Amino acid sequence: MGERILVIEDDDALARLMYLQLERAGYQVAVCRDGPSGLQEARSSKPDLVLLDILVPERDGWVFCERLQEVTSAPVIFTTAPEFEQGVIRGLELGVDDYIIKPFSDTELLLRVKVALQRARRAASQRKTYESGRLSVDLETRTVKVDGERIFLTPLEYKLLAALVREAGHVVPHTTLLRHVWGPQYEDRRQYLKLYIWYLRQKIEADPSRPALILTERGVGYRLVAPQQAV
Repeated sequence: MGERILVIEDDDALARLMYLQLERAGYQVAVCRDGPSGLQEARSSKPDLVLLDILVPERDGWVFCERLQEVTSAPVIFTTAPEFEQGVIRGLELGVDDYIIKPFSDTELLLRVKVALQRARRAASQRKTYESGRLSVDLETRTVKVDGERIFLTPLEYKLLAALVREAGHVVPHTTLLRHVWGPQYEDRRQYLKLYIWYLRQKIEADPSRPALILTERGVGYRLVAPQQAV
């Protein structure tokens, strides 16, 4: 059987169409019409990907998105109306992987699903833990500790740190981080990346003004020092 996809969409006609398109492509598909049932389904079925209408009823969409990420680490793709551009930006800040503007073709839907699942598979095959000096990260449990004490990151901060952990010891280019964390449409928004690197350093570095863990490779990108090098 194919990978499991959860569709959370209150428009019956669109939900049915997405179900048929995805099932025809070989995926296992579950459809929920509201936030509470979607959350329960995500908790019980452990989907590989979630397609989420951010205007889903019966729960504030942003609260629901955060709750969803507490019960599943599956990539999330927003489906949203064209006039909801600010919602797209906020969704990316919450750590959503991608978005699709309605109405969309079956080709676009299947392509974005395929790409998001490929990224998730690559991430799953890479480094799962990082521990050295004062910083400890477990990507399986989504746990980050500094000096043995658990700290809490926003979804976007965590996603950025996880991308650096998976490539620890190697320079990750600006465009790669922007594409992975915010999406391909944001490859030139280096100010977003710079700001969130600053946020991360405030939380994990002993002296954020003299970073020893997340290093800047000027003009290229950022590098999380290899475990044996961290102090």
